[in-house]
Amino acid sequence: MPETDVFIVGGGPVGLGLAIDLALRGVRVRVIERTVEQHRIPKGQNLTQRTGEHFRAWNVGDRVRRASPIPREFGNAGLVTYRHLLSEYSHDWFQRSQVGAYYFAENERLPQYFLEGVLRERLEELPLASFEAGCTAVGIDQRDHCVEIRFRRRNSSQSDAAAARYAVGCDGARSLVREWSGIRQATDHDGPRMALLVFRSTELDDLMSVHPGKSIFNVMNPDMNGYWQFLGRVDLNGGWFYHSPVPADATESNYDFRQHLHDMAGAKFALEFEHIGFWDLRISHAVSYRNKRVFVAGDAGHSHPPYGGYGINLGLEDARNLGWKLAAALEGWAGEGLLDSYTAERHPVFRSTSRDFIERMILDYRSFLTTYSPQRDRSSFERAWAARAAGEDREVTEFLPHYSGSPIVFGPPGATSGALGKHGFQARPGLHLAPQPLPDGRDLWEELGPGFTLMDLAGTGCRRTAWEGAARALGVPLKVLSLASSALRSAYGTEAILVRPDQFIAWSGGIASAEPSKVLSRASGHEAG
Repeated sequence: MPETDVFIVGGGPVGLGLAIDLALRGVRVRVIERTVEQHRIPKGQNLTQRTGEHFRAWNVGDRVRRASPIPREFGNAGLVTYRHLLSEYSHDWFQRSQVGAYYFAENERLPQYFLEGVLRERLEELPLASFEAGCTAVGIDQRDHCVEIRFRRRNSSQSDAAAARYAVGCDGARSLVREWSGIRQATDHDGPRMALLVFRSTELDDLMSVHPGKSIFNVMNPDMNGYWQFLGRVDLNGGWFYHSPVPADATESNYDFRQHLHDMAGAKFALEFEHIGFWDLRISHAVSYRNKRVFVAGDAGHSHPPYGGYGINLGLEDARNLGWKLAAALEGWAGEGLLDSYTAERHPVFRSTSRDFIERMILDYRSFLTTYSPQRDRSSFERAWAARAAGEDREVTEFLPHYSGSPIVFGPPGATSGALGKHGFQARPGLHLAPQPLPDGRDLWEELGPGFTLMDLAGTGCRRTAWEGAARALGVPLKVLSLASSALRSAYGTEAILVRPDQFIAWSGGIASAEPSKVLSRASGHEAG
């Protein structure tokens, strides 16, 4: 018998988040991480409201807030400037707070190493979970009923082995788990060599006081061919990080990064470098996120440049999507299609994020900077800049990951899953459930069950027995909420809603005409749509 249920290779935020999610669902989970000390490189800082919901589900929301070096009033507010930071042309950007009403939590901002500390602390509190640093996976073998993971501890020449029912690779863009399991990777976009600079400068803090309340800055530089020069605060005491395209042969010794930063800012300022590194701008993805009993999540399944702060948020959503499905398989109530739905749901979300946001933004910047220039035609440039500042394309570019085309939800005919959408309170299958106040003042989030939740907004109890009987027959955990409220029916635009364990909507419709067995069969992967 396998000694653990799920073995996770990689103890970054995605691996830790998945382990917490599984352990809270009663699953035995083991995590190994090859590094011993956390890298103090600020990345993965822009955390969405949806990610805040994961923190709430894992009971770490308050700890994340306390760990953040950026006050909430700064949040993720950003600014786009033309050519350099102190340009006369700028407009607001990245205003995630504008969609806050549609989520049960707030967005956060903190470096990945602080988040990892919070998640490790939480994992240590869970008796079903174990974490070991300084362990490197050296191979994986799949068998009929388990996966064997071979690994080596630091300073040891001997390898050990452990058996698990399932294994998940959360080991980054160069994932060995992905390679060993035979999951093929494809590359969508190859871009330039990039530099990552981490530095301290209180003088830059002073310069940026002309833009109060902003924590991230995106410079549209005509010399960068549509790629960003991206600056962000690590804290409010002179801590900064910066990404930019650089020449292919640039090194720390042959390139003047100090002058580069001065040119980007449009002014000289004193600074002290803490880190200078390089990376290749590339968008790549695994063709599938599963091969039998092995799965990949986070950067192991999809990787892209830090444009828009999508990476860590997509990875943590992978963890939340996969967690309840693995638990269902281990508990015995998952249909044959439930584990396959992980790829079916998450893969198109990444492809849409890549094409509809990251690649689109690169092409959009390139086109704008090629077409408009204040040096050539100031009036045309200023009209076009004003249109961008007004957010004229916002209606069609909201980041809203959804599973409308999933085989386990009752989405509209012909719908496709993706990341492009329009926020709203209407309960649409495949989309995330938005919050509403309950008639008696209770918090809806706290009333949702750990499994599926049927929200009966008619509140008549009509067919409750049929729903509960269908759930028992399938072994599906179901909580029924009787919420008689015309206000809720109006806001959600329906009479009943079936909410999944990850707070996405599997089905909505009339309570009297519903077929509970059919709805729950599809939602649990027994009957694919």
